[in-house]
Amino acid sequence: MDTVNGVRRLLLTLRRRAQSAVLRRLRRSRFFPRTIPDRRGEDLAMATARFDATVMVYFPGALDTTYQITPWLPTFEALHRVHRVVIVCQDSRVAEQLGRGSSFPVVTIARYGTLDGILSRSEVKLALYVSHLPRNFEALRFGSLVHAYIGHGDSDKGVSASNQLKAYDFVFAPGQAAVDRIERRLMRFDAAAHCRIVGQPLTLSAPLPAEGEATGSGAVLYAPTWEGAQPSVAYSSVLAQGERLVRGLIADGRFPVLYRPHPLIGVTSPAYAVADRAIREAIAAAGGPHRVISADDEALESTFARASALICDVSAVATAWLPSLKPIVVTASAGPGAVSADSGMLSAVPRLPADEADRAADLVAGEMRDEEGRGRRQQLVAYYLSPYWPDGLTDRFVAVCDEVIAERDVLRGRLVEQGATGV
Repeated sequence: MDTVNGVRRLLLTLRRRAQSAVLRRLRRSRFFPRTIPDRRGEDLAMATARFDATVMVYFPGALDTTYQITPWLPTFEALHRVHRVVIVCQDSRVAEQLGRGSSFPVVTIARYGTLDGILSRSEVKLALYVSHLPRNFEALRFGSLVHAYIGHGDSDKGVSASNQLKAYDFVFAPGQAAVDRIERRLMRFDAAAHCRIVGQPLTLSAPLPAEGEATGSGAVLYAPTWEGAQPSVAYSSVLAQGERLVRGLIADGRFPVLYRPHPLIGVTSPAYAVADRAIREAIAAAGGPHRVISADDEALESTFARASALICDVSAVATAWLPSLKPIVVTASAGPGAVSADSGMLSAVPRLPADEADRAADLVAGEMRDEEGRGRRQQLVAYYLSPYWPDGLTDRFVAVCDEVIAERDVLRGRLVEQGATGV
């Protein structure tokens, strides 16, 4: 019996080794999914390393989520000049992409124990997070740091006031609208104590037009969000009205159509992938000035500059567009369970329900003629965006990091005096 058990254990060990070898080869191949972190870490090389940094940006996302962190890179560069920064990834492909041209280090750490050891040898004081990935908790565990959620855009989606915000010591909010939204929707959360208004980097390249500048009658940008992972965040219009909306605009003939879909459309729903393909095919068949622009083609603000009006869903795209003061139409959420957290925008701009998709061109044309619409959008800019926007935005972000690091030093010093050790 012992011999049989020994053979079984040997066979099991050999099978596990074979599976690990296959997985290692797959992780190194171009066929490894973009939606899963490859976890090809530098752990062995960093067994005794330390971070020469005060700020750690923790980003355990896969290759398909880099859009969440890329807009922050210029701000991290400015912060790095004052407080040294390191970005920690769990995907080597993401680290390679973020590290191109960056003056701060970008590393890949696959094992939790490696991060534990490095932080125990380092003087990192502040951790920043751009999304609510569950793997954030691998870094949130460390009590010697203060943790701040900075997000990747602000919107009137219900998840913008998620209970997950309670996991962080601070929330770096884009503007007063975000603070008020959180205060109205979260129980047992002191927004005034935990929120710091810093603005958002996505608006830096979208300056206000000159007073009286003509809006023109150029392209209409249709920039829908993805379908979401659960019914409460099903804001996307792609399936319910996307193709009819685009075909209607094309048939109307007054506006060139730019289609910029969210990078994750179709990730959780094959039906949305099919609808997205139909929209692309409609634009390709129309040709001429109509075109599809992907997130890999250019930065969002560059696409904004090409358009005279925006049609989008309830998403951060709407907030990022506001500084242009150009007309905006927001679709009505198709998902019956979608939860919005309107801070004023959805009541101030026209909405487009799915059963009225065919009238998108007339709705946009009406907004272009509405002189009072610009004033309403200007009021939204003041509320949704930081009062430090645009010229003082980067300085404000660095100053807030200064403040929370200084507060951390005081609080940590007290704990150490009481006997606290380690991370």
